[in-house]
Amino acid sequence: MASTPRPLVAGNWKMNGLSASQGELDAIIAGATGIAARTDLMICPPTTLLARFAASAKGTPVLVGAQDCHAEASGAFTGDIAAEMIADCGAQAVIVGHSERRTCHQETDEAVRAKAMAAARAGLTAILCIGETKQERDAGATLSRLERQLGGSLPDRLDPKGLVVAYEPVWAIGTGITPGPADVEEVHAFIRQFLTKRDTAGADIRILYGGSVKPSNARELLSVPNVNGALVGGASLKATDFLGIAAAYA
Repeated sequence: MASTPRPLVAGNWKMNGLSASQGELDAIIAGATGIAARTDLMICPPTTLLARFAASAKGTPVLVGAQDCHAEASGAFTGDIAAEMIADCGAQAVIVGHSERRTCHQETDEAVRAKAMAAARAGLTAILCIGETKQERDAGATLSRLERQLGGSLPDRLDPKGLVVAYEPVWAIGTGITPGPADVEEVHAFIRQFLTKRDTAGADIRILYGGSVKPSNARELLSVPNVNGALVGGASLKATDFLGIAAAYA
């Protein structure tokens, strides 16, 4: 029987953060020592801060990740960043397939899969995001939507050290609305079943919950079976909130 995966609490800063935000990272690093004994911590800042944050976090319990990457290792792709460049910055991970990328940039499951494969190629952990819209949820199509996303987005090999799946119901991101624990449990159980059916290593893949996670609801959400951590949005911009969420594992 597989052991319970070590939790991961990751913060997606999205298009937020300037050089003055260094103080928040410093505070997260300072507060991470005790928490890191129980869970992994990661911050995913904008690309402009990636190398700086990676250098600051080197040798500390805090990991650093990027928010997106291109599928190719190099080439004429103005404005994009390769997974190899992210690794060269000193980061350890990259988010792929976030709903904002899927929606605003029309990223397909095939494109997300190529990015997940690129992350593996560069030695990065891919945090692969999936999630349904409110319309899909209201139509009772949540699980079928997630099944399509998983089937089309997962890389060929399920490596627990190189892949994390993050379930983020699109309708809950930034809205303050969260599904109930029973709903989260149903979805995460479905994802776990899909992963283990695909590959026995799927039992050890971390499945994160994301969508309006905050200190006040973190303990309830993170105690749900098959929830192995959180992908945090706005609450990760403040060290006290981010550490408050991670403290749910205390």
